[in-house]
Amino acid sequence: MLEQVITEPDNYAPFLLSQGIRYGNLLFISGQAGAGDDGRIVEGGFRAQGEQAFANLRRALEAGGSSLKEVVKVTIFVTDMGHFADVVELRRKFFSAPYPADTIAEVKALYDPAAMIEIEAIAAVREA
Repeated sequence: MLEQVITEPDNYAPFLLSQGIRYGNLLFISGQAGAGDDGRIVEGGFRAQGEQAFANLRRALEAGGSSLKEVVKVTIFVTDMGHFADVVELRRKFFSAPYPADTIAEVKALYDPAAMIEIEAIAAVREA
């Protein structure tokens, strides 16, 4: 059975997207960018956006009954691969060994011209 993950605020609803979908013991989280609760991309450059994107990812994972520790696969989209070292540092800060499988890809643009990073994830959900 599919179960929708909803967070507050839910900036995804107007676009007919789910923050995530839980299917059995797997949780699929939609791309999380560096947007604050108001839906706007945070100021401060790539690192600030990355910190916010990981905070948004954490919130969505927890809403779905999981956590950053349970992420098995992450895909990180950046608009400039010149920030690769920053991505590695963000991974070091928010993940721990064994680190999740990962794909990092440079894309021409994200949903908002100001967005520089977006993170999607697949995580395990442990039974209580």
